[in-house]
Amino acid sequence: MDIETIQLFLVSVTEAATPLLLASLGEIYSERSGVINLGIEGMMLIGAYTAFITSNITGNVWLAVLVAGLAGALLSSIHAFLSITLKVNQIVSGLALSLMGVGVSGLLGQGLIGLAAPRLTRIHIPILSSIPIIGPVLFAQDPLVLISVLLAPALWFILFKTMIGLKIRSVGENPEAADVAGINVDLVRYASVIFGGFLSGIAGSYFSLVLSAAWIENMTAGRGWIALGLVIFSFWNPLYALIGSYIFGILEVVQYRFQILFNLPTELFSALPYGITLIALAIFSTEYARKKVGAPAALGKPYIRGAR
Repeated sequence: MDIETIQLFLVSVTEAATPLLLASLGEIYSERSGVINLGIEGMMLIGAYTAFITSNITGNVWLAVLVAGLAGALLSSIHAFLSITLKVNQIVSGLALSLMGVGVSGLLGQGLIGLAAPRLTRIHIPILSSIPIIGPVLFAQDPLVLISVLLAPALWFILFKTMIGLKIRSVGENPEAADVAGINVDLVRYASVIFGGFLSGIAGSYFSLVLSAAWIENMTAGRGWIALGLVIFSFWNPLYALIGSYIFGILEVVQYRFQILFNLPTELFSALPYGITLIALAIFSTEYARKKVGAPAALGKPYIRGAR
C-alpha cells in the first residue's frame, strides 16, 4: 500500500469520524448534567437540512454552519423544556425528538432533491499541510475536521479542570447537593442540553456541506445513534470520544471492503447503528452496570426540589 493510498484512506476516516465526534461531544455535556437526549439523529438531520437550504440561498457556508447549530439548539431546547421543566420521561421525549427531526427534514427536503449548494472548501495550512501522511489528513482538510479535533481536548479541560465543568458534573452526579451548594440545577441542565443540540446541528451540517453535494433524505443514516452509543463507550470523556470516533470512522470505511470481500448483505451494516445503540443502552440499564461504566449517577432522573 503506497503513501497516497494511505492518505486517501485516512482522509476518508476523518470525514466519517468528524460528525460522530461533534455529536458525541455535545451529548457528553448533556449527559454529564444528568439529561440523556436520544434525539441526536433528528437534530443532525434538521442541522443538515437547515445548512443545505441556508447555503443554497445565501451562498455563505459558514452562515449555514451557524444556522445548523442554532437549529439543533432550538430542537434540543424542546427536549430540555419537556425533560427538565415538565419532568417527562427523557427517553420518550428524546425518541419523539428524533422522530420529529426525521419526519420534518424528510418533508421539507422533498423540494431540494436535485439542487446543489456551496460546500466547505479544504484549507491548506502552510508548512503543516506538507508533513507526510499527517499533513494532508489534518492540515489540508475542511475546517470542521481540525475544529472538532481541537474541540475535544478543550471540552475535556472545561469539564474536568474548571468550575463550569465541576458544576455540570455535580448536577449530573448529585443535583440535591448541587442545589444546596447554590448551583441552579435547571439552568445548568438547560445550558448543557442546548449546547449538545448546537453541536449535533453542526454535526448534521457536515453531511450536507462536506460529504454530499446534494440533498439526500435521511442522509445521516443512523450516525446519531452511533454517536449516542459512542458517548457510553467513551465513558463520558471527551478525549475518549475523540479516539472512539476515529475507531468508528475506520470501521465505517473498511466495512465496504468487508462487504465486498465476504459478500455480506448491505442490511447487516445498515442495522449496525441500531445494534450498537441497543448494546450501549443495555450496558447502563441496570444500576450495577451504570456504576461500573461510570455513568453520571443522576442520568435520566428528573430533579424535583425537596422530593425524597
